[in-house]
Amino acid sequence: MSEKYQSLVKVPTGINGLDDVLDGGLPLGRTSLVNGGPGCGKSIFSMEFLYRNALQDKPGIFISFEEKADHIRRNFHTLGWDLAELEQAGKLFIMNVALPPEVVIGGNFDLNSLLAIIAGKTKAMNAQLVVLDGLDVLLDIFNGEDRKRHEIHVVHQWLQAQDLTALLTTKSLKAEAVNSNPYEFLDFMVDCVIYLDQRVNEQVTTRRVRVVKYRGSGFGRNEYPYIIDPDGINVMPISTIALKHRPLGAKISTGLERLDTILDGGYRQGACTLLMGASGTGKTTIANSFAQSACQHGERVLYIQFEESAESVVTNMRSAGIELQAAMDTEQLRFLTALPEAMGSEEHLSRAIKTINDFQPKHIIIDAISAMDRVGSQQQGEDYAKRMVNFCKERGITTFFIRQSDGFLIGKQEEDITGLKFSSMVDNVIVLRYVESGGEVNRLLIVMKARGSAHSNQYREFSITDNGIDIADVYLGDEGVLTGVAQQVQVMKENVMYRRQQQLIRQKNNELAQKRATLQAQVLAMESEIQADEVALDVLESESSLLQNGRDARALMRGQDSDNQVLAQDNKGEK
Repeated sequence: MSEKYQSLVKVPTGINGLDDVLDGGLPLGRTSLVNGGPGCGKSIFSMEFLYRNALQDKPGIFISFEEKADHIRRNFHTLGWDLAELEQAGKLFIMNVALPPEVVIGGNFDLNSLLAIIAGKTKAMNAQLVVLDGLDVLLDIFNGEDRKRHEIHVVHQWLQAQDLTALLTTKSLKAEAVNSNPYEFLDFMVDCVIYLDQRVNEQVTTRRVRVVKYRGSGFGRNEYPYIIDPDGINVMPISTIALKHRPLGAKISTGLERLDTILDGGYRQGACTLLMGASGTGKTTIANSFAQSACQHGERVLYIQFEESAESVVTNMRSAGIELQAAMDTEQLRFLTALPEAMGSEEHLSRAIKTINDFQPKHIIIDAISAMDRVGSQQQGEDYAKRMVNFCKERGITTFFIRQSDGFLIGKQEEDITGLKFSSMVDNVIVLRYVESGGEVNRLLIVMKARGSAHSNQYREFSITDNGIDIADVYLGDEGVLTGVAQQVQVMKENVMYRRQQQLIRQKNNELAQKRATLQAQVLAMESEIQADEVALDVLESESSLLQNGRDARALMRGQDSDNQVLAQDNKGEK
């Protein structure tokens, strides 16, 4: 990069997903602010920043104005973080600034002594990272807004003079009021401002992080969900600033020979496929046909199930001739099950991502993504789907989403794909439908989308048999695709018509043969008559020739002259 455009030097936070939002981390040698209500994880956020860096041999100091140092150590030990070990190694220092009551009441407190302690400790540890957790508690001891502003300016200028990378935490007045910061002037002073909040929607609690400001750097400007689990904070951006989706790979079998033909060879590796249809149309059976085939080829499949247990799925699939237990026994297939209502969509996503990172599957089936609508709202289900699609596409993992559509019979089913806000990210769309005809209900399948691949655009009837999915040939009638009894009746009608046509053809052939025989007899009779007439003609011509010869002879005997006068007289005399 040229000297004209120089990137801001940053310190990675080490918080999973957050550095993607921050485009690398917090600004080196500058001050950042984290603001949020109770339970948002401000202390965990700031401690994880120090903890992850301490593990990378970057020492840090944690100053708390609320909690005792021993309580802090024990709290984070529940996450498996041994802070005492890092302290002993000189990588971390925890200090609780307990203010005497008389100081709090009188407001007589000098920051210089505190700053001197921090300065001495940073020098002794060669630390460049500092956290001031609960800075608002310190500010509250000062009377008047002017005094508070003055003291915080003193702290900020000192941090800058020491060239420290500092992280301050303050509280919002209410957990749901993200922008209710009583020390709003801090937002204008620091270089990076991060808001954390916790909200309840449809009885489901979710946490969100938003970067409000970042001087000299690009950053993700939206709200991003995050969770706090035994690994710390996990932020889940939809994507990094630059899309890193892998291109689609080679064709892989669907596990169904006829469906492979319809899809011109099968699915593509790394593609996202949406299977839509009403309850009982066979979505899970089609998905498990693929799972069985993939496992038989030595490829790992992760099955995320929101509505059935693993044992139930394995047992039910046996009725369709699909055996999954062997794949589970050999660790080719793994189930991840949980009711949607058991946790928020962020927890579900984090749980899935951790399993993916541990199991390293090549394919993932999510059954059913529509069940995630029960986690607060349809928006949360769609957010889960978008983040999952992005995560899998960046890793080239083939993904299957099963979604249940409303309605039952064709014409009553709501299957508006464009209404799904992640439909543009989906590569294949296969719709399964019911159709009623001839007093029965049958199933139809159609491929509505197959990105980067040719595919059939015709409806196909299919049935679920003891040997799996049986896809029939296309059978069209006057009013469209015929299925079931209607198809059988039409086949019978066509067979009757065929036999009738064959009978008429034979009859016509016989009539033509008779006419040909009659014509042949007439031709023979006519030829006999012609031959007789030809003989009679020959006789007449012979007689005429004899007469002419006789006349010529008599004429010579009478001495006929050249002008035929004698002959003429003779002829007159003869008359």
